[in-house]
Amino acid sequence: MGRVARSLFPATQRRAEALGARLRAARLRRRMSEAEMAERAFVSRMTLRKLEAGDLTVSAAVLARVLDVLALDQDLDKIAADDVVGHKLVDARTPMPHRTGPKA
Repeated sequence: MGRVARSLFPATQRRAEALGARLRAARLRRRMSEAEMAERAFVSRMTLRKLEAGDLTVSAAVLARVLDVLALDQDLDKIAADDVVGHKLVDARTPMPHRTGPKA
């Protein structure tokens, strides 16, 4: 029995497709063919096409290799770098120090 395919939320799907389009545009700016990119990233052309189409079933390892080939691997450091909501949640759970009235 195979995996159950789960669809993404529409906004997430749009972001995935936009990421794929940016990757494709970066590849084309470097005048690199699908075949050359696939070979350098150690994936099939079909896998590369899936990634560039916004298919997030492609592994993170493939994404990392493609970014590396494009010399964009430092962009991995930007993923989830600013966890504003998480920090707010931690701050909300942190007890405030007990304050006493002014000393006279």
